[in-house]
Amino acid sequence: MRVCFPTEGNAGLEERVGEHFGRVPTYTIVDTESDDVEIISNDSTHQGGKGLPANLLAQEGVDVMICSGLGRKAINLFEEHGIEVCIGAGGRVKEALEEWRNDHLKSASQSDACERHEFGGHGHNDNH
Repeated sequence: MRVCFPTEGNAGLEERVGEHFGRVPTYTIVDTESDDVEIISNDSTHQGGKGLPANLLAQEGVDVMICSGLGRKAINLFEEHGIEVCIGAGGRVKEALEEWRNDHLKSASQSDACERHEFGGHGHNDNH
């Protein structure tokens, strides 16, 4: 299974999980069968490129997106691509991966959409 995290840089498992999944500079993808770690650049429209993050990650064969939170539109786009979304992640990738493996993260649903990510993500606080 290919599990993806929005990340702030290129430190792999040691990198911090980014709060804005669409606006992070990188995505860190972990293959849970081989433990291979791949870091890809976010070249979606949010970063001046083409396509949406869900499209980019579907092309990379991602099965699960693990992030802090995201809005309804993004949840729908991931679902359209067959990518499961888990929310509530924070800290480093290795910590979020362990939380996911231990079923400590919530599977996103329409009712779990993060309201602060709906319209540009203004007014941040830690309440999800």
